[in-house]
Amino acid sequence: MKTIGLIGGLSWESTADYYQIINTLVKEELGGLNSAKCLIYSFNMEEMAVLQREGKWEQAAQLMADAAKTLETGGAEVILICTNTMHKVAQEVQEAISVPLIHIAQSTARSITTKGLKKVGLLGTKFTMEQDFYKEVLDQYGIETIIPEACDREDVHSIIFDELCQGKFFPESKERYLEIIRKLLADGAEGIILGCTEIPLLIKDEDIDIPLFNTTYLHSKEAVDFSFGKE
Repeated sequence: MKTIGLIGGLSWESTADYYQIINTLVKEELGGLNSAKCLIYSFNMEEMAVLQREGKWEQAAQLMADAAKTLETGGAEVILICTNTMHKVAQEVQEAISVPLIHIAQSTARSITTKGLKKVGLLGTKFTMEQDFYKEVLDQYGIETIIPEACDREDVHSIIFDELCQGKFFPESKERYLEIIRKLLADGAEGIILGCTEIPLLIKDEDIDIPLFNTTYLHSKEAVDFSFGKE
């Protein structure tokens, strides 16, 4: 079993979800008292959120690369960035280390293609929805991505930062997300990417009868498969 390095704290709520999913998958694979071999570098999210808001992506990339190098030095054999948004700097992080970085959008795209879908809706932070770094990866797999209209993007983004990242989960926010999802379906989406690692804490498969792509789970599953030497 290879050691998995997690760049977390962005937010810690979803990092805890990563840790639980990864260890659950290892236990299902090996049974008994087995658990994952993990290292976690946990950021203070407020510091990174300030850099995001101010557009200081080069500084953020350097911090992320330093975290990855710390994990590699500590023995990590594969690295995960435990957030969708910070995959904006995934290339810089990968260039700073010699071990593989598993890209969350690639994990998601592979799952979408296995279901034969060609057009999906993307929910996430405004950075993830509005910039190209995530959609470009999906496009490489022949997947068309659509995003909510401007006012809906504002609500998706604010609920993430003002509620989900702070451990607040309100029924009215769930209903607002489901309303936005239904609009994307009306626009032709065949499934929905929960493209922020906090969104699966609020929206579950049982909430709506369409394919939902839980990026936290898909990313974690691919890391565990890699740890066991699976394709």
